[in-house]
Amino acid sequence: MKSDIEIAQAASMLPITEIANRLGVLAEELEPYGRYKAKLSESIFRRLQDRPDGKLVLVTAINPTPAGEGKTTTTVGLGQAMTRLGKDAIIALREPSLGPVFGIKGGAAGGGFAQVVPMEDINLHFTGDMHAITAANNLLCAMLDNHLQQGNELGIDPRRILIKRCLDMNDRALRNVVVGLGGKVNGVPREDGFMITVASEVMAILCLAADLPDLKKRLGEILVAYTYDNQPVYARMLRADGAMAALLKDALKPNLVQTLENTPALMHGGPFANIAHGCNSVRATRLALKLADYTITEAGFGSDLGAEKFLDIKCRYAGLAPSAIVLVATMRALKYNGGVPKAEVGKPNLKALEKGLCNLAAHVENMQKYGVPVVVAINRFLTDSDEEIALLSDYCKRSGCRFALSEVFAKGGEGGLALAREVVAACEQPSDFHPLYDAALPIKQKIAAIATGIYGAAQVAYSTAAEKMIAEIERLGKADLPVCIAKTQYSLSDDPTKLGRPTGFTIQVKEIRLSAGAGFIVALTGDIMTMPGLPKVPAAFQIDVDADGNISGLF
Repeated sequence: MKSDIEIAQAASMLPITEIANRLGVLAEELEPYGRYKAKLSESIFRRLQDRPDGKLVLVTAINPTPAGEGKTTTTVGLGQAMTRLGKDAIIALREPSLGPVFGIKGGAAGGGFAQVVPMEDINLHFTGDMHAITAANNLLCAMLDNHLQQGNELGIDPRRILIKRCLDMNDRALRNVVVGLGGKVNGVPREDGFMITVASEVMAILCLAADLPDLKKRLGEILVAYTYDNQPVYARMLRADGAMAALLKDALKPNLVQTLENTPALMHGGPFANIAHGCNSVRATRLALKLADYTITEAGFGSDLGAEKFLDIKCRYAGLAPSAIVLVATMRALKYNGGVPKAEVGKPNLKALEKGLCNLAAHVENMQKYGVPVVVAINRFLTDSDEEIALLSDYCKRSGCRFALSEVFAKGGEGGLALAREVVAACEQPSDFHPLYDAALPIKQKIAAIATGIYGAAQVAYSTAAEKMIAEIERLGKADLPVCIAKTQYSLSDDPTKLGRPTGFTIQVKEIRLSAGAGFIVALTGDIMTMPGLPKVPAAFQIDVDADGNISGLF
């Protein structure tokens, strides 16, 4: 079979103007970035604000292997299948980060015959949104260091600066750095560090902002430091919010692209779900709901991460209520959760598959707690045996759960017709969506609700530093915010070696951070890091470009 990039390069793309016209987008609402991608201007939000919303479908997954389980591929293929069924459908996805693209996991444009295109553009610089977010974040850092250099009128304690610089690339050497070296003219020396752009609060703010005024307000609320007398310093006090908003003015506009089968797709924002909230932008999702009868969106990693944050953070702020949840399951992930080493998950192993079914059961039960119908998508790989598929199908039947075999990777929309029919039927079922917890609860109760109710933990333990920060957030009057837990994607617990459905464990909260601008409290658990590193054999080894500008090796 051809590689993803070969399939994408052979695609028959339509001009983006034609895709926009099919959606009913007016010419003056479209801002083309070349022939096949565009941004949608603010005027379309005003024109469509009174149009009824379509149905929202969330695609999530069980705990994955390190290579991922095909949520984006399933999302794209489901959108294509919906179109084949004659449904008015649109896809809403996150933008890829360069870190995974050049690292180990790959891009975020789907795969096989279920991709969004132009694939190379999307996986590399796209429309520059990631760079704008990076620039806005680093402008804030530069203005803070300049404030220290120019007399420090606010009395900022250099030892208590919370904001870090960012870079949209995996680079472990930048996790901890010292800035301001080289003498008085080069600034005030202090410890600093970098996080990957998709983990930054600026990224979270862009994805949760309702409009430009809301974006500017949220940027001003970023807690950047404390003074020597223990007073909080916000970005607005450094007069950085206006300039940051100016850098993000165009990045706030959703991007319009298409799938291999010309189904429209909005791609906007890209926070990771293991270290951030893992959803595309509120603006793109809201707009998609106005443009089509069915919006299919995805949330990163397993449902314990991306879906929980989508449902408890994004839906809470945006007033969204999904009509159905699609839970992607693969034989290889189930076998991985059944104890098979990742190098052997492609080999038939009915015993390990059956052992790993407990992980699927946990995710189904967790999603049902939100009052939304669930459909299991069995994402078929070439290595899956008929016996394995039969075993998983029988399990779903016995469990009374809607399910369908999905072959969108190999067959495109045609391979997702059965899944699409199940999703349409699920969307017609009664739904009583509700978040898992009340945001007004104390911080520890909210964390416990997720740790025990979703992860299956017995209890939560806090470091001394985490305890102090909880008290500080309460002092600042910010305790009534939802929580965003950063943890490993490979386990329901905070330990990546605890596979399947672990019980009786303790979630270890090592650090608490306040993302006041984004509007949530971050709890870091386990060994999670906000700046990943490249693997021993990075994907960048295989990526190249020839004399004519043709890219190869990009998946």
